[in-house]
Amino acid sequence: MTRHIAGAKGWLHWLFESTLLVKSVFALFEIAAGLGLRLVPHARIADLTGWLAHNQLIEGRHGPIFTRLSAELAGFSGASQHFYALYLLAHGAIKLIIIVMLMRKLAFAYPLGIVVFAGFIVMQMHRWTDTGSPALLALSVLDATVIWLTWREWRAVR
Repeated sequence: MTRHIAGAKGWLHWLFESTLLVKSVFALFEIAAGLGLRLVPHARIADLTGWLAHNQLIEGRHGPIFTRLSAELAGFSGASQHFYALYLLAHGAIKLIIIVMLMRKLAFAYPLGIVVFAGFIVMQMHRWTDTGSPALLALSVLDATVIWLTWREWRAVR
């Protein structure tokens, strides 16, 4: 019986570390996307969309993907680009810092991580009510899993 419990704890610890690894990869992608948005001039994004359509990589100018992308780009101002760049940079950096602290088993990182990841879920669910994006639901499930595993790890370390 005790061996079974130890095996479950070992598996849950492995799952905790694995989810931290996945979230750290997501954080690095967010940081890279934020840097890209920060460094690429707004006009270049419009040029890229036109180039993709011209070369029919996204179904030409009358395809549904191009139509949707053009509509989104029309509402994507330079101020929006600046906001999303800073948001992605901050979101990714905060997440990465907390993950590194959790991997180093710093005691204060466990409750901090729980609070921050819960805040991410709240923001994602608020955004989901506007977009209905399945990706936001998936990220929220991942964050909820990380919260649960972080709480278990915190209890085990204390």
